[in-house]
Amino acid sequence: MSIFKINSWKDLLLHVGVIVTLGVLFVFIFFFVYLPMSTNHGETITVPDVTGVHVDDLDEFLEVRNLRFEVQEDSGFSADLPPLTVLHQFPLPSAKVKENRKIYVSLNAEKPPLVRMPKLVGGSVKNAQFVLKTYDLNLGEIKYVPDLALNYVLEQRLEEREVLEGERIPKGSTINLVVGDGLGKQTLESPNLIGLDLESAQFAIVGSGLKIGEITHEKEGVAVVKVELEDGTFEYEEQPVAPGAVFKQRPTSGRSMRLGQMVDLWIYSPDSLNTSPTLLDQE
Repeated sequence: MSIFKINSWKDLLLHVGVIVTLGVLFVFIFFFVYLPMSTNHGETITVPDVTGVHVDDLDEFLEVRNLRFEVQEDSGFSADLPPLTVLHQFPLPSAKVKENRKIYVSLNAEKPPLVRMPKLVGGSVKNAQFVLKTYDLNLGEIKYVPDLALNYVLEQRLEEREVLEGERIPKGSTINLVVGDGLGKQTLESPNLIGLDLESAQFAIVGSGLKIGEITHEKEGVAVVKVELEDGTFEYEEQPVAPGAVFKQRPTSGRSMRLGQMVDLWIYSPDSLNTSPTLLDQE
């Protein structure tokens, strides 16, 4: 009797049961045996971090890991990475992918793009830090110089030169700042007051940030002047000064002084006018 011959409802149900069983068995074998074997189901590769790898080394780097790569047209720039190295990648590092998966990478630009130098002079150091970051520039050395404005940017420099606002410079450049220390000039040289009248000498002292000290009037007074000779050496000569003029000062001219330090003066104040040539006459 043929197994396909149906003589009763019992035979029909038997045939249906056989067909259903074979169908279920086929689905099980296809999805749980064949597909996993053909697609390496459950076998994944961890994506390595290729950031910083040069494009010339990328093929060998990924091939040993059964992966491929494709360079995307868009690129970026980072001063922290060498040119033509991987800047971004997808899938990201540590992602799980199938064997022979393609990794898409973008490369660091070979030459940095140019940006316009912003204006930092006249602002604070804190503002300069914010502006530089906005323009993808780096803050370098901060040099403090005597100035009454504390943390006030006086100069913006690229390497050894001053860089002007609006000048095109490479993105990622390091900008050095010259900044005020808030104290001003603390030391200076004593001005030469010999031969000046009292009013002019006082004006020069105050204008230099010094203070007027003791003023002594003397009936006789001859200035001792430092004179350079032809051979480059110096000697001191006595020279007369006009009545009412400074013939001596302390500290002497050219000495290092602090702001606010006193300068003492000696004024030639004779009882009668002297008509002989003086330092002013020689000028």
